[in-house]
Amino acid sequence: MLLHEPCREGHRDSGDLVSDAERLAATPGTEALDISVAHPARVYDVWLGGKDHFAADRRAAEQVFRANPWIVPGVRANRAYLARVVRYLVREAGVTQFLDLGTGLPSANNVHEVAQSIDRAARVVYVDNDPIVLVHARALLTGAPGTVAYIDADIRNAGAILDKAADTLDLTRPVAVMLLMTLQFIPDEDDPFALVQRFMNALASGSHLVISCPESEDGARGEAAKQGTARYNQMVATPMTRRPRAEIGRFFEGLDIVEPGYVHMTRWRPDPGAELPEEFSPAVAVVGRKP
Repeated sequence: MLLHEPCREGHRDSGDLVSDAERLAATPGTEALDISVAHPARVYDVWLGGKDHFAADRRAAEQVFRANPWIVPGVRANRAYLARVVRYLVREAGVTQFLDLGTGLPSANNVHEVAQSIDRAARVVYVDNDPIVLVHARALLTGAPGTVAYIDADIRNAGAILDKAADTLDLTRPVAVMLLMTLQFIPDEDDPFALVQRFMNALASGSHLVISCPESEDGARGEAAKQGTARYNQMVATPMTRRPRAEIGRFFEGLDIVEPGYVHMTRWRPDPGAELPEEFSPAVAVVGRKP
């Protein structure tokens, strides 16, 4: 691996990684898993310094990193944004129910851990469709009894997801829909804007839409991101679509944008006294409230 040293935190040596891959591939429920093709959740896990990925995922992560070295601090900034926005929603907005679409592999500060550290009764439903995510969700996404659930589904199946989510969440009360680094994997032909609208239309007043999304932009940083995306799309089963900020704004039609509005992830309500790094990643963080 040529990823810089911080990305290796928590990694095992190559022999352990191979045995981990073999163990996971042999786990019941993962029989259909194709470990020869990189998957977004597992590539993301590489960049976070995780352990649950295969050789194809590591190759893809390395190739994207070579083209766009900002990708690693970018994904880590996204995890920090997740923690801040969940704390805001519980403490200040009074939202204690979360629908996390495109959960990815469990890491530090999962949504239910952050929310339940403030309100033990907070409820979270996670949604993903990677067999490896499913294996870890069963084992790791635990919380107060009856408050945390996992749905194995494609996030484009809004109706089925909402039906199942209602077993854990009270959809007559506000829910925060979390789409963190997820919408770029919904191509334009699948109409991600209508998809988001379907979720928000089904939820109560006071519900929130939480997004982080890579933008397309000009300049050297934008060119690096463009090259990184091109390599990613060559190697990962689910391609990525970067969108300009004006298009990202379409997801929030009919919603009230929460301050500070459309900003880089590190600029969304930073912790008091936090040292703000350079805006190294062309990714925007936005939160909207349903009136």
